[in-house]
Amino acid sequence: MKRISVTLLFCSILFLVTCSSKTGKENRELALRIRNDQRLDRVRQMAYDLVKSGFNAGTSYGEVWIRDFNTFIEVSCEVLPHEQVREKLLVFFKFQGSDGNIIDGYIPREKAAVSYDFIYSDRVPQYAGHKNTVETDQEASLVQAVWKYVKKTGDTFFLQQDVFGETVLDRMQRAMRFLLDNRFSQKYGLIWGATTADWGDVQPEHQWGVVLDENSHLAIDIYDNAMFVIALNDLIDLLDNEEAKTKWISLRDEIKKNIRKHLWDEKARKFIPHLYLDGSPFPADFDESKIYYHGGTAVAIEAGLLSREEIAAVNAWMLENQKKAGAQSIGLTLYPPYPKGYFKNPSMYPYGYQNGGDWTWFGGRMIQQLVRYGFAGEAYQEIQPMIDRVKE
Repeated sequence: MKRISVTLLFCSILFLVTCSSKTGKENRELALRIRNDQRLDRVRQMAYDLVKSGFNAGTSYGEVWIRDFNTFIEVSCEVLPHEQVREKLLVFFKFQGSDGNIIDGYIPREKAAVSYDFIYSDRVPQYAGHKNTVETDQEASLVQAVWKYVKKTGDTFFLQQDVFGETVLDRMQRAMRFLLDNRFSQKYGLIWGATTADWGDVQPEHQWGVVLDENSHLAIDIYDNAMFVIALNDLIDLLDNEEAKTKWISLRDEIKKNIRKHLWDEKARKFIPHLYLDGSPFPADFDESKIYYHGGTAVAIEAGLLSREEIAAVNAWMLENQKKAGAQSIGLTLYPPYPKGYFKNPSMYPYGYQNGGDWTWFGGRMIQQLVRYGFAGEAYQEIQPMIDRVKE
């Protein structure tokens, strides 16, 4: 997924450069190094050039995916006409289900060759949509993407744009309610999905593994719930109806409290991989609690779920995991990986794909949060292998 790797890295670079202009005397040397690092300029230009080419996730992906689009939409707004960006967002709302659900992505109808159970709509006959139902981040990703678009462009009128009788803002709220109506555990007060590896969208029970069915093992994880919190923050920021805003604030605060209660292991200073609703798909003697989820942890920091002290601790975890795994960067999905054969999808072998692969897509998120919470030196050091890999 070249597009998201380069553009997320570019956004991380912007965090670093902005930070470098605000540091005190003791950090002037670091600030000067960052601002004079020509590799950052090169990666930035690579990102601009790449995103100008379109909205699909990358060379091997013909679809416009909302989780990917949400990652690079701010760069899109810098290099493409805002009308094009807006229209690509609108397609997701035009595909929105009657229950409020949001698809993963869409592709021109004539190019719909992958073996998805495609979704078609008379409202957008030129496209075929699809939804990986094992995951629970599509609705949150779209809400986040709209917030980024509005903040980047100032186009607040987009929120009131009519989409088949409903405004964009109303449809955003309906997408959030879909999660509460269809993916919410009353017992734990958190949203659930299928068992996947960290932020991934492949379950263990099938050769491909992207569709919920009777074989799926339902579970609660940090990635889905942190994405939900970020989306709620964004929705609350865009709302001007105080009554609606108050309700969403109450829900957000409850979700944050339940994440800390049920998913954060205070003693180990890490998030547990899964809280199962109907049993684990893995062998009874397998201790899944030893696995550290890098991507979900980075998103949890973005959601404001960890203190600065805890962020320092989890960053140390990530660096240690990187060393043990022999990984290029802290962007590896998780460590240690699930053993061979635990996922029927052959791409999910140890250190393959989402089972321990190294993804700038999520490593870059951690770099952003390190800068945000005052760890600029650590961020600059840890971004080095990401810059080198993208540049090379």
